[in-house]
Amino acid sequence: MAAYIAVSALSHEGLVREHNEDSLTVGPWTLCSTVTNNPQTLLFPLGPPCVVAVADGLGGHPGGEVASALVARRLAAAGGGLDGEEAVRAELQECNRAVYAAAAEEPELAAMGTTVAGLVLLPEQVLAFNVGDSRVYRVTADGLRRVSVDDSPPLPPGRRTTSMVTQTLGGSLGLTFVEPHVRAEPLAPGDRYLVCSDGLTDPVPEEELAALLARPPEGADRADAGDRSDGKAAFELWRAAIEAGGPDNITLALVRIGA
Repeated sequence: MAAYIAVSALSHEGLVREHNEDSLTVGPWTLCSTVTNNPQTLLFPLGPPCVVAVADGLGGHPGGEVASALVARRLAAAGGGLDGEEAVRAELQECNRAVYAAAAEEPELAAMGTTVAGLVLLPEQVLAFNVGDSRVYRVTADGLRRVSVDDSPPLPPGRRTTSMVTQTLGGSLGLTFVEPHVRAEPLAPGDRYLVCSDGLTDPVPEEELAALLARPPEGADRADAGDRSDGKAAFELWRAAIEAGGPDNITLALVRIGA
């Protein structure tokens, strides 16, 4: 069987927010301001560029869901051409300009903005990217390794979360030019990544996320055990955020390279 990409994903409003302002891109598909607590698993061939991304509309600003949906749809449409780091950087600049342009047409949406984090999966490498505080992790045998870079001030000792973001696509900061974080890593069968909004990482410590992802798959002798396990793991991650109070929208995608 040829190498493939398996993505198990869900998006939920949490227990406090009235609606979901997160959006999700998986290949050519988008999930915008939609709620599901049952992970969906999608399979794609490993070959053409495949984008998996989470966009988290800025809370407290009108139009967060508009900004996140705009970015998610642009990434889905542009995904097939994102074949290198510079192409990813250029597309994120275009996303930033598109959010500001859309906001300029609707005065009530003037401050709308969104974070974004994700992956572009290529045959032998992965391009990880982010603007804001949504995150990308590589899931390893030793736990989680953060690949993204939070655009937020350093936290004081003992504090895990922050509400301040220093860089977004669109938003009230007026940054018509952004500096996306983009890095390339080798990619091989068996590699796993987690892409998520801060609705997961703020209430749930990284150590707990790693422990949930380290649980061995049921029926490990089956060829599809990893894909089935990721669907269950995505549900367990969501449940951990809900049990921690679900203070924000929760969107996550578990990515596995199968062979």
